[in-house]
Amino acid sequence: MKKHSKKTMSNSARYCLLISVGVTVNILLALLMKGVGLPLFLDTVGTIAVSAVGGWFPGILTAIATNLLCTSFDYNAIYFSFINALVAIFTYIYVRKYSFKNIIKTITFVVILAVFVGLLSSLIHWYVLGGVHNTIIDETAKSLQATTGWGPYASFCAVYMIINLIDKGFAILVAAVIMAVVPQKVLSNIGQQSWMQKPLSHSEVMSIRKWSESVGMSMRTRITFTIVAISYVLIIVTECIAVNLYFEHERQEKTEIARDAVKFASDVVDADKVEDYLKYGRNVPGYDDTEALLYKIRENAKGVKYMYITQVRDDGCYFVFDLDSPDQEGCKPGEKAEFEEAFFPYVDDLLEGKQIEPVESNDLSGWVLTVYYPIKNKDGKCVCYAGADVSLDYLSSYMKRFLVRSVLILTGFCILVIAFGLWITEMYMTYPLSSIAKCLDDFDETNDDQEYLEANVKKLRSLDIHTDDEVEQLYKSICRMTLNQSEQMRNIRRLSESTANMQDGLIITMADMVENRDSDTGAHIQKTAAYVKIIVEGLKNKGYYPEKITPKFMSDVVRSAPLHDVGKINIPDGILNKPGKLTDEEYEIMKTHTTAGKRIMENAISTVKGENYLKEARNMAAYHHERFDGKGYPEGLHGEVIPLSARIMAVADVFDALSSPRVYKPAFPLEKVLGIIKEGSGTQFDPKCVEVFIEALPEVKVILKKYNEEL
Repeated sequence: MKKHSKKTMSNSARYCLLISVGVTVNILLALLMKGVGLPLFLDTVGTIAVSAVGGWFPGILTAIATNLLCTSFDYNAIYFSFINALVAIFTYIYVRKYSFKNIIKTITFVVILAVFVGLLSSLIHWYVLGGVHNTIIDETAKSLQATTGWGPYASFCAVYMIINLIDKGFAILVAAVIMAVVPQKVLSNIGQQSWMQKPLSHSEVMSIRKWSESVGMSMRTRITFTIVAISYVLIIVTECIAVNLYFEHERQEKTEIARDAVKFASDVVDADKVEDYLKYGRNVPGYDDTEALLYKIRENAKGVKYMYITQVRDDGCYFVFDLDSPDQEGCKPGEKAEFEEAFFPYVDDLLEGKQIEPVESNDLSGWVLTVYYPIKNKDGKCVCYAGADVSLDYLSSYMKRFLVRSVLILTGFCILVIAFGLWITEMYMTYPLSSIAKCLDDFDETNDDQEYLEANVKKLRSLDIHTDDEVEQLYKSICRMTLNQSEQMRNIRRLSESTANMQDGLIITMADMVENRDSDTGAHIQKTAAYVKIIVEGLKNKGYYPEKITPKFMSDVVRSAPLHDVGKINIPDGILNKPGKLTDEEYEIMKTHTTAGKRIMENAISTVKGENYLKEARNMAAYHHERFDGKGYPEGLHGEVIPLSARIMAVADVFDALSSPRVYKPAFPLEKVLGIIKEGSGTQFDPKCVEVFIEALPEVKVILKKYNEEL
């Protein structure tokens, strides 16, 4: 067997042990209270402790099992199972959100729990079970009623709340002591037994639930709704079937009893004397004896409320015998009664002396089932009918009590079924799948960061999902896929870096080819690239141009910086290396290195598709001699119309030109160079570029010192 399967079995055994201990504690304490006659129950001590330590599902299971077993010595205990299940849920919610260490909140929780349980319990005892047969509770309620003037139920309810305040207070105290005495590590291990993956903290669970809000309907919500709907449908269907079966059984049984009764009645009534009975009543010899026999028949026919002998005529029914009932005096012999509406369809059959089916009616006599049996004379002619009415009102009241009690019982088991379904769903589906999906979502945020990608792979593999079903197989497949993806990305990144290094080498080679034609620009491309990096990082740190300065832009600008003078490859050596001042004509030719550089880079861009960094190389080559005030060349651009990369290069290029020796001039002192740069802020240069460059003077000096020593 697999390792995870053994672990699952071990967890199940621990859960069973935890629940068994909780149930045992509940039953023993309940038996103790019953034995000593105290009005306490203490049947939730184990439930509250299990809920606090193990979670809501073990708590609910402990509550239902306790009440089910308690029926062996207190049958009414089963009606309170749903209340104790709710206590388990409330305890779990409280412990998860707060702690028993918070005394004020714990006392408040005990009071709320006592009021809630006391109110529900008193309602069930008072209106369903007819009160509690406990002398102490009865006497206390009567004393409270006499003292306060409250009604009987209000006094009874108040007593019940007080009892539950003591009861639940003791249970919470026991749970608090357990959680304080037992090491936190042990409590954590117990609470984490149900996880089919690496246990999630409360904050992680909340994070997953918040993440799942982005979907239309989460799996957890859909399954919860489905389980609740199915549970309630089953309860309704079960109740309807049970009530219908019971009613039909009782109706059939009472019909048979009534039918037997009227058959016996037909045997004791002398059909040949019926006409005399109708005319002379009790004056006819044998009338009283016959009536006495009819009374005995009715007394022995359980459920028969009314019995009578009646003759059916066209204008109504004429009573021969009508037995008195406790709530109604019988009719006198010969007295007429109109046909009841329920008998209209059967009048013709009755006039013909036929036997009819039992008739249900609901009139002044209540809801009754009437059975008629023909009484025939010696000639075989029907002279009257023996009738018996079975009251169905008691069935209605009984069914109402049955419905209420069965709903109370089924509600507890319904809560257990819902809890089990949710627990299975959460542990085996919702949390594992949501954890996987959330980790996969994080892959979209890697931003090509290999370390972040590998960290997500490790995070995914650390979930340790072991559901032993298709979810675990999916998890393993995704782990393999993401690991392979990470390896592929690493290989691609290495190849990309190698390609980028080769491209950078080509750029440097191209720049060197141009620089080698210039006799006195030693290390110009290296220094300007370094200055560009200082400026662009300074702008980033200061928060300038945030919409423009992205990591890619910074990389493109630094990589492209060496190509800013690529256009000088078109300038004749005589002009490029002239030791003296250039003439106006020569200067115009020298200025064409910007347009030539732009043309060269545009040709490169059209050849090398997708290399965006060359676009910044084009901007720097074309516009690094533009001025912020619009007096530069080649196009006379001004302000932020000048590409940012060119504005950055302008500062770097001029600073290096002034601080380095040329054939036509010596290197200027650093202070003078900085003064010229500052003076050009806002006219020749972008003020923000100058600002960050001046602030990074220590780094600038390091570069100056490095390349001056090399030269």
